[in-house]
Amino acid sequence: MKTPLIPDAVMAQLIANGAAEEERDPVPPLKLFNPVGPGRWLITEIMADADTLFGLCDLDQGFPELGYVSLDEIEAVALPHGFRIERDRFFVGRVPLSMWAQLARRLGSIFAAEGMVRLMSHHAKDGPS
Repeated sequence: MKTPLIPDAVMAQLIANGAAEEERDPVPPLKLFNPVGPGRWLITEIMADADTLFGLCDLDQGFPELGYVSLDEIEAVALPHGFRIERDRFFVGRVPLSMWAQLARRLGSIFAAEGMVRLMSHHAKDGPS
């Protein structure tokens, strides 16, 4: 039996974020990635159609953008050697999506932004010197 790409607890958060009536800037609870090539997505919400995801999309071309992607299409991607798009089980969003977008655009990728967010979080825990 195939394991679902998005666990129930994460899906519940995506649904809640998608149903929010006021404009918000949530921390992404989900990172999807291509384990054998380009492609990273930081997802904050799913629409009422249970297919349309919203978040920061990066196809490793140097231009990460906020946008929509189909869950069905991501789940249907067949990669070499039987690989599929995966969820990063260890991902912690830490900062709101707007900060992710700003950093990823400035640095050219979600991958580079991840390093900066980890560094910022590490310094925040240590406090001022």
